[in-house]
Amino acid sequence: RNYAGSLAGTPVFLGCSDIDFHIPAARIRYTADVLRQLGGNVTMRLYPGLGHTINQDEIEAAQEIISTVIDASISTANTDFSQGT
Repeated sequence: RNYAGSLAGTPVFLGCSDIDFHIPAARIRYTADVLRQLGGNVTMRLYPGLGHTINQDEIEAAQEIISTVIDASISTANTDFSQGT
């Protein structure tokens, strides 16, 4: 399938277990490929034997992405402010 749109470097995190009975690993791989084709900055992690749950690594990865986005927004806002725009 060909999807329209652009993620233009937007960070994306996909975390899933290799044995998750709700979300097959093949679906995560496919989704990661589609999001990369749309320009997403995709991090995909498959966790062995985890099941359908969230682990500490996923929480930390999400926190890192959020911090990076916030820091970039603050930096852009500061630059815009100092330039009077």
